[in-house]
Amino acid sequence: MKYKRILLKLSGEALAGDKKTGIDAQMLNLFATQVKDVQDSGVEVAVVIGGGNIHRGIAGASTGMDRTTSDHMGMLATVINSLALQDALEGIGVHTRVLSAIELSKIAEPYIRRRAMRHLEKGRVVIFAGGTGNPYFTTDTAAALRANEIDADVVLKATKVDGVYDKDPVKHSDAKKYESLKFIDVLSQNIRVMDATATTLCMENKIDIIVFNSFEKGNILKVASGEKIGTLVTY
Repeated sequence: MKYKRILLKLSGEALAGDKKTGIDAQMLNLFATQVKDVQDSGVEVAVVIGGGNIHRGIAGASTGMDRTTSDHMGMLATVINSLALQDALEGIGVHTRVLSAIELSKIAEPYIRRRAMRHLEKGRVVIFAGGTGNPYFTTDTAAALRANEIDADVVLKATKVDGVYDKDPVKHSDAKKYESLKFIDVLSQNIRVMDATATTLCMENKIDIIVFNSFEKGNILKVASGEKIGTLVTY
């Protein structure tokens, strides 16, 4: 396998599937089986999940809600998704730990870097919940931060399209896919890969980002093994 340790970033919307909101059992199982395949190959797997299928902080703020309160609600949404993924993984025999950036001692372990590293070394899938634990930061930034903290080899950004395009491929048939991009070009041209804070964190610490279609079964394993699919963002 090309990578020893990966950080997989899943969106909350991905768990909703066609339902748009909530959690779709079929989609949950799709991601759980793919994560199991990667872990069975010997790769250490950490996961960060968004909460957009339940509540998105910035969306709540746009309706007049206090931004900090809305972001805290979004953090709790990521905890719900993390517990759902943990249950799906445990159901297929994968030992999993949820580590939360906000204290929820009854249902998740507190995030402690050394504890997370130890779980990974023991072959457990680690799911990081609660974002960074602070408002105004996205789960993309949480993924980049955790990837740096656990010395991940790469950030795998799971999406519903097969890479990064110069314009929306759903709306434009002539959209051009990028095979690879430089971090500096992503930032200077405002190309939507991850938010600017997340991109800068990965650039400064030389952690590649691969954007790929996670809805196609087996793609997570293909990316983890070094197969060239999706778009590579590198320094």
